[in-house]
Amino acid sequence: MKRLMRKCIENITPYPPGKPIEELERELGIVGSIKLASNENPSGPSPKAIRAIKENLNNIHRYPDGSCYYLRQKLAKKFGLPMSKIIAGNGSNEIIKLVVHTVLSPDEEVILPLPTFLLYEKVVKSFEAKIVTVPLLNFSIDLPAILTAVSSRTKIIFISNPNNPTGQALNKEEISHFLNALPSDLIVVLDEAYIEFATDPNIASAIELLESYPLLVVLRTFSKAYGLAGLRIGYGFASEMIIDGMNLVRQPFNVNYLAQVGALAALDDDEFVEKTLTLTRDGLEFLYSQLDRIGLEYLPTQTNFFLIKTPLGAQETYQRMLRQGVIVRSMESFGLNDYIRINVGLPEENKRFIKTLEKILS
Repeated sequence: MKRLMRKCIENITPYPPGKPIEELERELGIVGSIKLASNENPSGPSPKAIRAIKENLNNIHRYPDGSCYYLRQKLAKKFGLPMSKIIAGNGSNEIIKLVVHTVLSPDEEVILPLPTFLLYEKVVKSFEAKIVTVPLLNFSIDLPAILTAVSSRTKIIFISNPNNPTGQALNKEEISHFLNALPSDLIVVLDEAYIEFATDPNIASAIELLESYPLLVVLRTFSKAYGLAGLRIGYGFASEMIIDGMNLVRQPFNVNYLAQVGALAALDDDEFVEKTLTLTRDGLEFLYSQLDRIGLEYLPTQTNFFLIKTPLGAQETYQRMLRQGVIVRSMESFGLNDYIRINVGLPEENKRFIKTLEKILS
């Protein structure tokens, strides 16, 4: 009997989605749960985005603009780049897949730090290419080791900056030196999903490096700082050559109409973004101070999430917190068996997390 699925598909580890909160509450017999597991914006979505979406609901019988013309126009103005160097996607996840689909062949290699965002590996495996992993060094991406791992078959290097799940970030000088040391025929994808949250002034976006490194791709998202995760919309910057290639394999109407409307309005909502950043920084300060008091190790972050080392182990901590109605992320799937990851919540959620953590540890 012929094999139904390609062998590479059978070998992919499924992305571990969480259950809806309502279903978890039903199963566990609890109410009033809080979720700190998915790095979402606790402030909700941009109010300007909500308003714009409500005003445009009567237009959803029309197909969306396949080129995201007005969104790319606004992004071009915001970042000082031509529209021809910008692409929008069904979340930045889709753009990751578009890059791979456009440039990668099965006999080529992709280099990934380990651990990092799980989707990179999932997408590359589906194209039957070889993955070369480079372990982190003290929880940070080891650029010298990545350079050493480059071979004649290397085609793409994925770097999440700041990195998910560790929250550590590379500064502009490190990235520039790294790009200059690479062979000129390598695609480097810098995923900046959390760059807005970085507080270190030396950590800057790589967008301004696009001109000097033609094979650089920079990814951004509306899911985090703008609170539009449910709309699934992201965007990317690259040379016209790479953008043109991705547009050849991109689905014609890949970004839905309401996502485009919401993203357009959200770009004007500076007040909401600043509120989000302030909430995050204040929340981190509180959480750090409480963990210091309890005596638990944690990893300071440049994002809206961070790692906490727990004496119970990742999975046991996750299960105990879950039974108390506090949803955190176990890092076992990332190979960090002693760590959980949480995102900053609202002040009352942060307090509840600490109270519950102390309870389960005692």
